Amino acid sequence: MHLFRSSSYDVRLEGAGGSLPRIQGIRWTPLLDSESSLDYGHSITQASSEKIWRAGKLLFAHLSTSRPGLIRDHKHHLRHHRQCCSGKDLVDWLLSAGVAVQTRGQAVGIGQVLVDGGVLTHVRQEWHFQDKETQFYRFAELEPSPEAGAGPRDPEELLEALGFLAQLVPPGAPLDPLDSLWTLWIHFGPCSGGSGVKRELAAVLMFEGHQRAGTVLFSQGDKATSWYIIWKGSVNVVTHGKGLVATLHEGDDFGQLALVNDAPRAATILLREDNCHFLRVDKQDFNRILKDVEANTVRLKEHGRVVLVLQKDLTGATLSPAVPGRYLVMAGTPEKILEHLLEFMRLDATLYDPVDTLLGDFLLTYTVFMPTSQLCRALLHHFRAEPLEGSERDKAAYSLRKRRKILRLVSQWVLLYGRLLQGDRSTTALLQNLADLASRDPQLGGLAQEQGQERRRPRPRTKVLPRRWGPSPSCGDTEGGFVPSPVPYEIFRADHSCLVSVLPVNASVRDVLRALAPRLGRDREHVLVKVNSAGDRAVLPQDAVGVFTALGLNERLFVATLDQLGSLTPHPEQLGPHVGSSDTLDLISSKDLAGHLTDHDWNLFKSIHQVEMIHYIVGPQKFHEVATANLARVMRRFNELQFWVATELCLCPELGRRAQLLRKFIKLAAHLKEQKNLNSFFAVMFGVSNTAVTRLARTWEVTERGQRRDRRGSWSEDGGPGARMGAHSE
Repeated sequence: MHLFRSSSYDVRLEGAGGSLPRIQGIRWTPLLDSESSLDYGHSITQASSEKIWRAGKLLFAHLSTSRPGLIRDHKHHLRHHRQCCSGKDLVDWLLSAGVAVQTRGQAVGIGQVLVDGGVLTHVRQEWHFQDKETQFYRFAELEPSPEAGAGPRDPEELLEALGFLAQLVPPGAPLDPLDSLWTLWIHFGPCSGGSGVKRELAAVLMFEGHQRAGTVLFSQGDKATSWYIIWKGSVNVVTHGKGLVATLHEGDDFGQLALVNDAPRAATILLREDNCHFLRVDKQDFNRILKDVEANTVRLKEHGRVVLVLQKDLTGATLSPAVPGRYLVMAGTPEKILEHLLEFMRLDATLYDPVDTLLGDFLLTYTVFMPTSQLCRALLHHFRAEPLEGSERDKAAYSLRKRRKILRLVSQWVLLYGRLLQGDRSTTALLQNLADLASRDPQLGGLAQEQGQERRRPRPRTKVLPRRWGPSPSCGDTEGGFVPSPVPYEIFRADHSCLVSVLPVNASVRDVLRALAPRLGRDREHVLVKVNSAGDRAVLPQDAVGVFTALGLNERLFVATLDQLGSLTPHPEQLGPHVGSSDTLDLISSKDLAGHLTDHDWNLFKSIHQVEMIHYIVGPQKFHEVATANLARVMRRFNELQFWVATELCLCPELGRRAQLLRKFIKLAAHLKEQKNLNSFFAVMFGVSNTAVTRLARTWEVTERGQRRDRRGSWSEDGGPGARMGAHSE
């Protein structure tokens, strides 16, 4: 539980004897003029070092008496770590010892404070406290005193120490970057070897950051010691004699070949930009995991070249006893992957089979490694191909079975992408050719007609909402896919006059400037600039696409000549409102508002196509002309709602009205959770937990205590901002 540092507290204890007391209630008494004079810039460097050490000593004394076996020698990856405990064990002890630590996040925050204060030290001198079994920590230079040998004499003193440490945990402290690692697994070849391999890699990954562009990560000819994954930024690959040979971006990995071959580095790696972050795996751990992967890997070679890599699915027997020994496709040439799919897919395969996911995975991701035109040519070739061996009866049966699979694959493909395939000439030609070929074969004609009816099956339409609450028309709502619809682009001049042009949502900057040229004049060169509310300007490259839907909350597009760049100022709309809308909100119940928000979010979510997420994860380096407009709209919506809540609370001038509005937002969050709309629920909670709102101490004081305590108890299981809001409200 987070305690305000500018308030005094009266802690009432319950229990006596050897059992530790717990906090039964807190009387919250803000200091005078606290709302205007709170200082939230307090950091651990400003805290008394002596108090941190005293708190750490009390914690160590109680840990030594209550769990003497927790601090012991550990062995991990052939290394001995003496007299230490794992981060996970320490967090578990804090939660189970009854010392008023309520969530794992709070326990991790206390551990981080102890690490920053030098009380805890990582065995490898790392600075992040991690809630993991494979991360070990020691209490530095602390020994249990004779007085502490029988346990802390004053339990209230221990609670005071923990309360002090909890105060030093910054609200919304950033998580270890490795906690978000799972969003990147799709990129890495060696990491795609099943959940077991992923767990092993997660246990040995190290975080490494560099601040300056031009820094040499390693040089050509150096001894290979690590494998690197780019978490943030980009690097240049330079070799002797050839110079710059490649540029690697977020999600790319390098250094693997030298580790596998035990050879020197074949190139020099230079940072291409400032503030680059990497995930690193040491050579010893890499080789150990690689051996485990190789034991379950099958490689198919043709003409001396590996064309397909399969790996045994160790979880397949558990998930589906009907398909034991199933192999997963790890890598391969596009043609061989398609051939493997046609060989092993079932005639009744579907996109969303929970066990056999090969068909769905292929159709969702084929654009990453295979252009649509190449897929169409390959499918038509397989449909027309005849087997060369076997009896006539066997060859006919094999051909019929493969053609039925191709028709099944194409029907699921069309079912998934829908209207996205209409504008592609190669797809249209393939469908026409397959229809003609199937109509000539009486054994395939009925199947083609049946699958055509399945594709034409009507789907439930989206509920139409009033314009006020409905999806923004700026992106064009599309049913069954994100067809590049024309949308209005609002572009401002240097004098803040607005130019509106209707263009495709994935229009490039070059297309936008070309459309505006008749109104701007062709005598001078113009550029498209993104300007935020702080006045920061960024000139957009000519090849950038989908720039209108990718704008931030307080960003606008400006068109200007090169000599006008320095004079561009934010539009008045970007500076935010000056008057809140609390009067309007009084007319709407929190339940009705939650219903409108849920309908709105559902419409936005249904407009996202699954492949849009693939394009977003892989990034613009691969899909230069693809705009993930609907996905960007959903993410923008979260930020809009979050800052709208904080803005409305801060713009409400009267204390009583502000407290009433705060209660309304708390009720709104409760209704959103009941409706299982966690997207808007957490957006509202982030808004209520905004620093500007948490500083309104008198507003929180006026808010009804009973309601706040009930809300906090019901949301404590969610953790994160919900639990933190409950602590702030106290």
